[in-house]
Amino acid sequence: MSKKDEMTEDELNVRHAEKMAKKKAARDKIIATKTIEKGLVIVHTGKGKGKSTAAMGLAVRAIGNGMKVGIVQFVKGVWETGERVVLDKFPDLCVIKAMGEGFSWETQDRERDIAAARHAWEMAKEMINDPSYNMVILDELNIVLRYENLPLDEVVEVLKNKPEMLHVAVTGRNAKDELIDVADLVTEMTQIKHPFRSGVKAQVGIEF
Repeated sequence: MSKKDEMTEDELNVRHAEKMAKKKAARDKIIATKTIEKGLVIVHTGKGKGKSTAAMGLAVRAIGNGMKVGIVQFVKGVWETGERVVLDKFPDLCVIKAMGEGFSWETQDRERDIAAARHAWEMAKEMINDPSYNMVILDELNIVLRYENLPLDEVVEVLKNKPEMLHVAVTGRNAKDELIDVADLVTEMTQIKHPFRSGVKAQVGIEF
Protein backbone atom coordinates (compact mmCIF):
# COMPACT_ATOMS: atom_id res chain seq x y z
CA MET A 1 0.00 0.00 0.00
CA SER A 2 1.41 3.42 -0.92
CA LYS A 3 1.83 6.28 1.51
CA LYS A 4 -0.90 8.18 -0.36
CA ASP A 5 -3.33 5.28 0.16
CA GLU A 6 -2.66 5.44 3.91
CA MET A 7 -3.50 9.17 4.15
CA THR A 8 -6.87 10.36 5.44
CA GLU A 9 -9.15 12.55 3.32
CA ASP A 10 -8.24 15.58 5.44
CA GLU A 11 -4.52 14.90 4.95
CA LEU A 12 -5.04 14.49 1.20
CA ASN A 13 -6.93 17.78 1.08
CA VAL A 14 -4.16 19.60 2.96
CA ARG A 15 -1.50 18.08 0.69
CA HIS A 16 -3.48 19.07 -2.41
CA ALA A 17 -3.92 22.65 -1.17
CA GLU A 18 -0.18 22.96 -0.50
CA LYS A 19 0.69 21.64 -3.99
CA MET A 20 -1.78 23.99 -5.67
CA ALA A 21 -0.52 26.96 -3.63
CA LYS A 22 3.03 26.27 -4.84
CA LYS A 23 1.80 25.90 -8.41
CA LYS A 24 -0.14 29.16 -8.22
CA ALA A 25 2.88 31.01 -6.86
CA ALA A 26 5.00 29.68 -9.74
CA ARG A 27 2.35 30.63 -12.30
CA ASP A 28 1.91 34.11 -10.81
CA LYS A 29 5.66 34.63 -11.03
CA ILE A 30 5.66 33.68 -14.73
CA ILE A 31 2.62 35.83 -15.53
CA ALA A 32 4.22 38.83 -13.84
CA THR A 33 7.01 38.75 -16.43
CA LYS A 34 4.52 39.06 -19.33
CA THR A 35 4.10 42.80 -19.82
CA ILE A 36 3.70 43.27 -23.58
CA GLU A 37 0.29 44.27 -24.93
CA LYS A 38 -0.24 43.93 -28.68
CA GLY A 39 -2.68 42.81 -31.30
CA LEU A 40 -2.01 39.22 -32.33
CA VAL A 41 -1.84 37.49 -35.68
CA ILE A 42 -3.52 34.15 -35.06
CA VAL A 43 -3.51 31.18 -37.45
CA HIS A 44 -5.81 28.16 -37.18
CA THR A 45 -4.68 25.48 -39.60
CA GLY A 46 -4.38 21.70 -39.97
CA LYS A 47 -6.52 18.90 -41.37
CA GLY A 48 -8.74 18.58 -38.30
CA LYS A 49 -12.18 20.09 -37.87
CA GLY A 50 -12.65 23.26 -35.82
CA LYS A 51 -10.54 25.97 -37.44
CA SER A 52 -13.37 28.33 -38.38
CA THR A 53 -15.34 27.25 -35.33
CA ALA A 54 -12.50 28.37 -33.06
CA ALA A 55 -12.27 31.70 -34.89
CA MET A 56 -16.00 32.27 -34.43
CA GLY A 57 -15.50 31.52 -30.76
CA LEU A 58 -12.94 34.33 -30.68
CA ALA A 59 -15.51 36.61 -32.30
CA VAL A 60 -18.08 35.78 -29.62
CA ARG A 61 -15.52 36.37 -26.87
CA ALA A 62 -14.51 39.71 -28.37
CA ILE A 63 -18.13 40.84 -28.75
CA GLY A 64 -18.75 39.87 -25.14
CA ASN A 65 -15.99 42.30 -24.20
CA GLY A 66 -17.53 45.11 -26.26
CA MET A 67 -14.98 44.77 -29.08
CA LYS A 68 -15.90 45.29 -32.73
CA VAL A 69 -15.21 42.34 -35.02
CA GLY A 70 -14.99 42.16 -38.80
CA ILE A 71 -15.31 38.80 -40.55
CA VAL A 72 -14.45 38.18 -44.19
CA GLN A 73 -15.40 34.75 -45.50
CA PHE A 74 -13.16 33.91 -48.46
CA VAL A 75 -14.84 30.60 -49.32
CA LYS A 76 -17.84 29.76 -47.17
CA GLY A 77 -19.89 32.78 -48.10
CA VAL A 78 -22.33 30.67 -50.08
CA TRP A 79 -23.36 28.74 -46.95
CA GLU A 80 -25.85 29.75 -44.27
CA THR A 81 -24.39 28.86 -40.88
CA GLY A 82 -25.67 28.85 -37.33
CA GLU A 83 -22.91 31.16 -36.13
CA ARG A 84 -23.86 33.69 -38.80
CA VAL A 85 -27.42 33.81 -37.43
CA VAL A 86 -26.08 34.45 -33.91
CA LEU A 87 -23.47 37.04 -34.89
CA ASP A 88 -25.98 38.94 -37.04
CA LYS A 89 -27.78 39.80 -33.80
CA PHE A 90 -24.90 42.16 -32.93
CA PRO A 91 -24.76 44.48 -35.99
CA ASP A 92 -23.01 47.26 -34.08
CA LEU A 93 -20.19 44.97 -32.97
CA CYS A 94 -19.90 42.42 -35.78
CA VAL A 95 -19.76 42.97 -39.53
CA ILE A 96 -19.71 39.85 -41.71
CA LYS A 97 -18.82 39.98 -45.38
CA ALA A 98 -19.54 36.69 -47.16
CA MET A 99 -17.37 37.14 -50.24
CA GLY A 100 -16.68 33.53 -51.23
CA GLU A 101 -18.47 31.56 -53.92
CA GLY A 102 -17.57 28.07 -52.78
CA PHE A 103 -14.56 25.80 -53.09
CA SER A 104 -12.60 25.64 -56.35
CA TRP A 105 -13.90 22.17 -57.14
CA GLU A 106 -17.43 23.61 -56.93
CA THR A 107 -16.90 26.72 -59.07
CA GLN A 108 -14.46 25.04 -61.50
CA ASP A 109 -13.58 28.50 -62.76
CA ARG A 110 -10.08 29.75 -61.86
CA GLU A 111 -10.58 33.31 -63.10
CA ARG A 112 -13.79 33.61 -61.13
CA ASP A 113 -12.04 32.27 -58.02
CA ILE A 114 -9.21 34.78 -58.39
CA ALA A 115 -11.63 37.67 -58.86
CA ALA A 116 -13.64 36.63 -55.78
CA ALA A 117 -10.45 36.27 -53.71
CA ARG A 118 -9.22 39.72 -54.76
CA HIS A 119 -12.60 41.29 -53.97
CA ALA A 120 -12.60 39.65 -50.53
CA TRP A 121 -9.00 40.70 -49.89
CA GLU A 122 -9.79 44.34 -50.69
CA MET A 123 -12.60 44.20 -48.15
CA ALA A 124 -10.25 42.58 -45.63
CA LYS A 125 -7.69 45.37 -46.08
CA GLU A 126 -10.39 47.98 -45.53
CA MET A 127 -11.34 46.34 -42.23
CA ILE A 128 -7.72 45.95 -41.16
CA ASN A 129 -7.06 49.64 -41.74
CA ASP A 130 -10.32 50.80 -40.16
CA PRO A 131 -9.53 51.92 -36.57
CA SER A 132 -13.04 51.04 -35.39
CA TYR A 133 -12.24 47.30 -35.56
CA ASN A 134 -10.55 45.46 -32.70
CA MET A 135 -10.46 42.07 -34.44
CA VAL A 136 -10.61 40.92 -38.05
CA ILE A 137 -11.19 37.28 -38.97
CA LEU A 138 -10.07 36.12 -42.42
CA ASP A 139 -11.97 32.86 -42.71
CA GLU A 140 -10.46 30.32 -45.13
CA LEU A 141 -7.83 32.77 -46.38
CA ASN A 142 -5.35 29.88 -46.31
CA ILE A 143 -7.41 28.11 -48.98
CA VAL A 144 -7.10 30.90 -51.52
CA LEU A 145 -3.40 31.26 -50.72
CA ARG A 146 -2.91 27.54 -51.30
CA TYR A 147 -4.38 27.86 -54.80
CA GLU A 148 -2.35 31.05 -55.39
CA ASN A 149 -5.46 33.14 -55.95
CA LEU A 150 -3.81 35.95 -54.01
CA PRO A 151 -0.14 36.98 -53.85
CA LEU A 152 1.28 35.59 -50.60
CA ASP A 153 3.86 38.33 -50.22
CA GLU A 154 1.17 41.02 -50.28
CA VAL A 155 -0.88 39.26 -47.61
CA VAL A 156 2.15 38.77 -45.37
CA GLU A 157 3.18 42.41 -45.78
CA VAL A 158 -0.27 43.67 -44.79
CA LEU A 159 -0.33 41.44 -41.71
CA LYS A 160 3.17 42.52 -40.70
CA ASN A 161 2.13 46.17 -40.90
CA LYS A 162 -1.36 45.92 -39.39
CA PRO A 163 -2.40 48.39 -36.66
CA GLU A 164 -0.50 47.60 -33.47
CA MET A 165 -3.47 46.65 -31.28
CA LEU A 166 -5.57 44.89 -33.93
CA HIS A 167 -6.06 41.14 -33.65
CA VAL A 168 -6.22 39.25 -36.96
CA ALA A 169 -7.22 35.58 -37.14
CA VAL A 170 -6.64 33.50 -40.28
CA THR A 171 -8.20 30.08 -40.82
CA GLY A 172 -7.85 27.23 -43.30
CA ARG A 173 -5.72 24.14 -43.76
CA ASN A 174 -2.23 24.19 -45.34
CA ALA A 175 -1.13 27.54 -43.93
CA LYS A 176 1.91 28.82 -45.78
CA ASP A 177 5.23 28.85 -43.92
CA GLU A 178 5.59 32.58 -44.51
CA LEU A 179 2.25 33.18 -42.81
CA ILE A 180 3.19 30.96 -39.89
CA ASP A 181 6.45 32.89 -39.52
CA VAL A 182 4.66 36.23 -39.17
CA ALA A 183 2.01 34.88 -36.77
CA ASP A 184 2.10 35.22 -32.99
CA LEU A 185 -0.14 32.24 -32.29
CA VAL A 186 -0.49 29.16 -34.50
CA THR A 187 -2.74 26.20 -33.72
CA GLU A 188 -2.78 23.08 -35.86
CA MET A 189 -5.98 21.06 -35.67
CA THR A 190 -5.11 17.36 -35.90
CA GLN A 191 -7.75 14.95 -37.16
CA ILE A 192 -7.94 11.76 -35.13
CA LYS A 193 -11.38 10.59 -36.19
CA HIS A 194 -14.16 12.10 -38.30
CA PRO A 195 -17.74 10.82 -38.81
CA PHE A 196 -17.62 11.71 -42.53
CA ARG A 197 -15.25 8.77 -43.06
CA SER A 198 -17.92 6.48 -41.64
CA GLY A 199 -20.60 7.73 -44.02
CA VAL A 200 -22.14 10.35 -41.72
CA LYS A 201 -23.22 13.49 -43.54
CA ALA A 202 -22.67 17.04 -42.26
CA GLN A 203 -24.79 17.67 -39.18
CA VAL A 204 -26.75 20.82 -38.32
CA GLY A 205 -25.17 22.56 -35.33
CA ILE A 206 -21.87 20.76 -35.84
CA GLU A 207 -20.70 21.54 -39.38
CA PHE A 208 -22.96 24.54 -40.05
